[in-house]
Order: sequence, then C-alpha cells, then structure tokens
Amino acid sequence: MSSNEENWKQILSQVKHTFEEQVPFNKLLGLKIDRLDLECVKVRIEKDDHHVGNFVHGILHGGVIAAVLDVTGGLTAFVSLLQKMGDASVQEKMERLAKFGTIDLRVDYLRPGKGKHFTAEGTILRTGKKIAVTRMELHNDTGHMIAVGTGTYLAV
Repeated sequence: MSSNEENWKQILSQVKHTFEEQVPFNKLLGLKIDRLDLECVKVRIEKDDHHVGNFVHGILHGGVIAAVLDVTGGLTAFVSLLQKMGDASVQEKMERLAKFGTIDLRVDYLRPGKGKHFTAEGTILRTGKKIAVTRMELHNDTGHMIAVGTGTYLAV
C-alpha cells in the first residue's frame, strides 16, 4: 500500500470515528457508516421506537429522515472537499472538519418511512474549493426509496 493510500485510510478512519462517536446527535440517532471511501458514502440507521413520528403506523419521523440525509450529504461533501486539498497533512484535513457545515438542505419525502432499517447513499453533484453540492437517497430494508435530498455544504 502506498503512503498516499495509507494517508487516506487514516483520514477516512478518523472521519468515521468523528461522525459516529464524537457527534452527539449522530450517536443519539444510532447512525453507523456502512461505507466511507473516495467513491462512496453509505450511512445506516436501525429504526428505534424513538425514531417514530407516526406511532399508529410506526413510520419514521421526517426529522430523522432529514438528519440521516444531511449526515450522508455532509460526509459525501467532506470527502470530496478533502480530495481537493491534495497533499495537505492529515491534521490540516481534519481541522477543516471542525469548520464544516450545512448551508442548505432540501428533502423530498417520497414514501412513508416503513422498515426495520434504512440506508442512505450520497453522490457529489459539484465540488469547488470551499463548497460542495450533493444528492442523497434513503432506502428502506426492502429497497424502496423513501426520500431524496440535495445538500450544500461549506468548509472554510
């Protein structure tokens, strides 16, 4: 493995740890990163009673859906922005994470959030020096698309 590949592996491992273990809201939701590499970001959530918005039908709350899409979009944007930083040190790249945030988020709810678990995947639409735009999809455990989103993220 080249030093560049090892560098990326270290960075992505730190990003995964930060999003799963150090962001209190992500921990509260139980978000887990299924895949985080330079080509793909996938985030998973197991439905819990605390995630339900419609208790009669057991449907996932819209705010939970939005949060999962936002985290997925943010991770996707962050990985893309890191790639733009080129040969910057691991420390410089991780410091950028501390200044990273959502500028805009749009969510389209397509189906009721029924399922046992949900997986969101993000793709890059455009990345500049400081801003990235992403598209995200949320699917339930049977593969039905529950919601889609677009997000714009800033890293100063």
